[in-house]
Amino acid sequence: MPILTAKNITCGYGGEDVIRDVSFTLERGEILSLAGENGCGKTTLLRAVCGLIPVKSGGAYIDGKLISDIPLKERACRIALLSQTGAGGDYSEYTVMDTVLMGRYARQKGGIFSEASPEDIAAAEKYIAETGLQGLENRLITELSGGQLQRVFLARAFAQEPDVIFLDEPANHLDLKRQTALAEHLKKWVAEGKSVVGVFHDLGFAAAVSDRIMLIKDGRAVLCGETKEVLRSEELNEVFGTDVRAYMKSIADIWK
Repeated sequence: MPILTAKNITCGYGGEDVIRDVSFTLERGEILSLAGENGCGKTTLLRAVCGLIPVKSGGAYIDGKLISDIPLKERACRIALLSQTGAGGDYSEYTVMDTVLMGRYARQKGGIFSEASPEDIAAAEKYIAETGLQGLENRLITELSGGQLQRVFLARAFAQEPDVIFLDEPANHLDLKRQTALAEHLKKWVAEGKSVVGVFHDLGFAAAVSDRIMLIKDGRAVLCGETKEVLRSEELNEVFGTDVRAYMKSIADIWK
C-alpha cells in the first residue's frame, strides 16, 4: 500500500482552479519529483496535499488518513514541508540551533516552547552536521548567507523526522557541492524507508535523485512514470515547450 495517495485534487485561489483533477501515489522509500514550467501549479499542489490550502474536490491521504483532518501536531510527525521561502515570520532573534530545534516541537511533550530534551538536541546536532552547518550553531540566522539559510531550513525539516518530506526547490541558493550533498542525503533518507515529494527546477538534479517524475502542465498531470521513461518521452518537450533532451545533450558535450 502506498504511504501517500492524492486523489483527484482540484484547488486554487480566489475561486480560480490552479490544479485540476490531479492524482498520484507515493511509495515508501521513493522520491517523486514534480516537473513543469513556472506557474504550472507545482507549489500549489504541494500545499494542497499538505493540507495548507483547501481543496475544491479530492483529497490526500497518508496511510489511509485524510491529511487535512489530522491534528497539526500529529501531522507534523508524519509530514514536513520545506517551502521556497523556507519559513515565514520573524526569525531575527533565533540562532541556527534554535531554528533547527523548532522542527522537534511535535515530538516534545510540552510543545514548541518546552525545554529541548537530550534526544531533541542530538537530532538537531545530527542534521546540522549533515547539512554542513557545524560551527554555526550559535549564529543568528539573519547573519547567514542565502545558501546557509536554506540549509538551516533543510535541517529543520529533516529534524522533524517525518515519514514524508515535501521539498519545494530545496536546491535554491545551494552551490554545487551542497547540491551534491543534498542529493546524497535524500538518497540516504529514502534508504531508511522515508519518502520524498520534490519540486526541482533543475531537471538534471531531478534526474539524479528521482525514482519517478510527474509532468504538470497548466495544472494537470500530463505523465507520471519512471524517471528514464519520462525524460525520454515526447510529453517532456510538450510540457516545457522546447527540445529538453537536445538542450541537455548540448550541455553534456561541453564536458567531453
